[in-house]
Amino acid sequence: MVLAWSAINPLDRLTWWLEVSPALIAAAILFGTHQRFPLTTLSYILIWLHAVILMVGGHYSYAEVPLFDWLSQLFNWTRNNYDKVGHFAQGFVPVIIAREILIRHKVVNGRVWMHLFAVSITLAFSAFYELIEWWVALLSASESVAFLGTQGYVWDTQSDMAWALSASILSLLLLSKIHDQQISNLMNTSEKEI
Repeated sequence: MVLAWSAINPLDRLTWWLEVSPALIAAAILFGTHQRFPLTTLSYILIWLHAVILMVGGHYSYAEVPLFDWLSQLFNWTRNNYDKVGHFAQGFVPVIIAREILIRHKVVNGRVWMHLFAVSITLAFSAFYELIEWWVALLSASESVAFLGTQGYVWDTQSDMAWALSASILSLLLLSKIHDQQISNLMNTSEKEI
């Protein structure tokens, strides 16, 4: 329903496609892997929330989300900060997915190494997204302004990655215990089915 709403008269159709495509790609991957590698409920909920954030940002463009225009006036911000919500989610959600894959495939030994790798993977995706924004800017010239969403902030790229880093660490601190329990339940269920 959010995707349908988001697609109706977005501020800019190209920006909408650019912002929503990660959610569509994720949906296709989840659909294709659900039977052989189902994720925890926590992961699915977080992915859904992240998709909603992307779709809202795609509909308005991140710099034009009305609630954050209102907050900008209320708090006397110089810019609409909805993009920071997106970059927060870009750290908070993928770190849990990376963590789940690392744990379930037994990629690394030890909790510290696993969390280090999960955060590193998350930051790699965040940096890659910033590169995509740059490439789009180079290829599309004036159409890139809405997608970049820098709003004149010279440190936007670095700030975006800092939000993702902070969010990934916070996510691990807040959600690791519940995530461990859900992974354990999922793996026990899988073993019973075999």
